Amino acid sequence: MENIESIRHSLAHVMAQAVLEFYPKTKLGMGPAIENGFYYDFEILGLENKRMTISEEDLVKIEEKMKNLISQTGGQKFVKKNITKLAAKKLFKNQPYKLELIKELPGKTVSIYANGNFTDLCKGPHIENTKEIKPNTFKLTKIAGAYWKGSEKNKMLTRIYGLAFGTEKELMDYLKMAEEAEKRDHRKLGQKLELFMFHETAPGMPYWLPKGLIILNELVNFWRQEHQKEGYQEIKSPLINKKELYQISGHWDHYKENMFISETEEGEIYGLKPMNCPNAMIVYQSKTHSYKELPLRLSDTDTLHRFEKSGTLNGLLRVREFSQDDAHIFVSENQIADEYARILEITRKFYSIFNMEYSFRLGTRPKDFMGDIKSWNKAEDELKKILEKSGKKYTVENGDGAFYGPKIDILMKDCLGREWQMGTIQLDFQIPKKFNLKYIDADGKTKTPVVIHRVIYGSLERFMGILTEHLAGAFPVWLSPIQAVVIPISEKHFDYAKKIEKELRGNNIRVEMKNENETLGKKIREAEMQKIPYLLVVGDKEIEAGAVSVRERGKGDLGQMPTDKFLEKIREEITEKK
Repeated sequence: MENIESIRHSLAHVMAQAVLEFYPKTKLGMGPAIENGFYYDFEILGLENKRMTISEEDLVKIEEKMKNLISQTGGQKFVKKNITKLAAKKLFKNQPYKLELIKELPGKTVSIYANGNFTDLCKGPHIENTKEIKPNTFKLTKIAGAYWKGSEKNKMLTRIYGLAFGTEKELMDYLKMAEEAEKRDHRKLGQKLELFMFHETAPGMPYWLPKGLIILNELVNFWRQEHQKEGYQEIKSPLINKKELYQISGHWDHYKENMFISETEEGEIYGLKPMNCPNAMIVYQSKTHSYKELPLRLSDTDTLHRFEKSGTLNGLLRVREFSQDDAHIFVSENQIADEYARILEITRKFYSIFNMEYSFRLGTRPKDFMGDIKSWNKAEDELKKILEKSGKKYTVENGDGAFYGPKIDILMKDCLGREWQMGTIQLDFQIPKKFNLKYIDADGKTKTPVVIHRVIYGSLERFMGILTEHLAGAFPVWLSPIQAVVIPISEKHFDYAKKIEKELRGNNIRVEMKNENETLGKKIREAEMQKIPYLLVVGDKEIEAGAVSVRERGKGDLGQMPTDKFLEKIREEITEKK
């Protein structure tokens, strides 16, 4: 539907109009269209200007009021006017947030939109008339707290979210998908499966619990093994550095507001590193290099910190402390295409293992770019050729490159069809010059290398969150914290169960034994709720046969199996990462 964004934006205005019908003294924030819908921020005030909280039940009456407003005879027209800032200040004299926005807007005039008895400060666009909106194509969904302008230094407002689509079917399909997504929410599964937790003393910084850390370590181990095969050399560098390092790289000018910064008693300023690239430059700079060493592939998984606004934090998907499967590859200009081909092949291998569909997105020169346009154009042309040659679907996002170079982002689709930006592969002609990096070419002359910055998983924390939802917590055997559980039918079978447990553990299988004083049925149910891949039930028949009765997650009862045959089966799945 071509005008769906205008419909969503218009619904935000109608929602604000409806809220004012119930709470006339409410102060209005902002109400944009967003992906799949819209929202509006309010400071809701009742009698005597007292702040009010509203509940999910209130959404029903607000939504009903919106439908009444939309269905008025003849509908409501959206009328745009350009007025002076002075006139706007008079019009919104009782709306402090609007007055703040008016002050910040450039120029001497601002635009407003009126629909019915409601007028808002807005640049548009909007539909012509509310008759274009079908009442059964939108729904108010939730209430959340949101700091004004996203800053925790400002007041907390009430944000009301809504969904809007072109047809009722699209809305219903989305609601079904959202219901499934709710079941898969990594924050709930993380708690239920005891993978990770958060605490108020460290906002946005996850605590990895034993089971979650097993998965994280397995992901890193797989990454490490595959990259060693490809000639990567792993390094580790300081987590806190003097600001001078970030001044050289350009991050101080372009990224300082996203860094955690501290000052020593001597007056020296340090920053927790938000990315690894400046440190990789220092490592390269530490010795003289020959063209024969290129490509030089340095990798690391150091901890990073970025000061994300508290209102944007979202489980593992947006955190303040995280690690990346990072690498910085130093190449000559004629090696760029071949190296990108190798990286794209690594990408294919990693994402195919998790059965994830993916595509690419090219990000071009941003407004606050560093360096000269000539080298930027050269880098962008190089990436376009690489993408065309790859044969993989890609889109272009103008102005979305890093400040030092264009990039190819990896966009992954999960089993619900949601698209996520995961890894990124950036081409950098600028930072190597800033650090005066050199290598001796075949002709004996010194040249500056080009650097490819790349991550495949992206943030390991984010990848873990998305993977948890993609798999609904049912991790493949090689990743599962507990790969098998031994369940004795009764206490007299404990010794045999312990023997099986010991044998599996000796074969590097992560195994537990359930020896609680519970019924067999309850033990099986609890193990299944923990999404353990294999349940091994043992009783008299299994002891007599030297076997185990196997139940496989998703397939049910496989029957009795000799222990050595089961070991062969599970080891194969782990080795081949099925």
